[in-house]
Amino acid sequence: MTSTAAQSRRALVIRGGWEGHAPVETTDLFLPFLREQGFEVTVSDSLDAYLDAEALAATDLVVQCWTMGEITPEQTEGLSAAVRAGTGLAGWHGGICDAFRANTRYQWLTGGQFVMHPENWLDHSVDVRPDRADHPVVAGLPGRIPLHTEQYLVHTDPSVDVLATTTFSTTDPDVPDEVAGVTCPAVWTRGWGAGRVFVSTIGHKPDDLTDATVRTLTERGLLWAAR
Repeated sequence: MTSTAAQSRRALVIRGGWEGHAPVETTDLFLPFLREQGFEVTVSDSLDAYLDAEALAATDLVVQCWTMGEITPEQTEGLSAAVRAGTGLAGWHGGICDAFRANTRYQWLTGGQFVMHPENWLDHSVDVRPDRADHPVVAGLPGRIPLHTEQYLVHTDPSVDVLATTTFSTTDPDVPDEVAGVTCPAVWTRGWGAGRVFVSTIGHKPDDLTDATVRTLTERGLLWAAR
């Protein structure tokens, strides 16, 4: 029997922004999983959900998929305050680390910001850091996750806990010289007051997220972040 406590957990899915990252289709992939895990799920296409302090205080997990766009200072502070008080925040790819490019307060909360990706999709890998391989988000997963999709270069806060990295090729002609051989974070977590934040750069397109390993990593990240 599912416990009353599990049944009472609440998740808020915020989706919108640039349609190129399929915010509806990608978040729909995880709605059944969240419900199976005992979350009551609310879906919103408005950032004004971050203005409802009472509702956010009762929310255990915010899943955001909102690429680019703009967020007001009030919306930013509403989200930040909720996470600081214990609400979890999680997301993938541009929906969390390429949202609201002009808002450094938001970037501080998430711990990183997309900077560039090579023009074409690349064969590359995301590699679990051996010293973090026992973290519950990545424990037991393959050490190397092969991908053919966008490879993100991100700038991250020095305080984030990097669970996996990606290294840009030195031989692929699509990789600019400035990043050839560069290794940067690809999956990380951070604390924010009493709250937890999970970010994965994987997820440009829906089939990135249906890969079995990526799916498991993402689902674990959602649960890890949740209060």
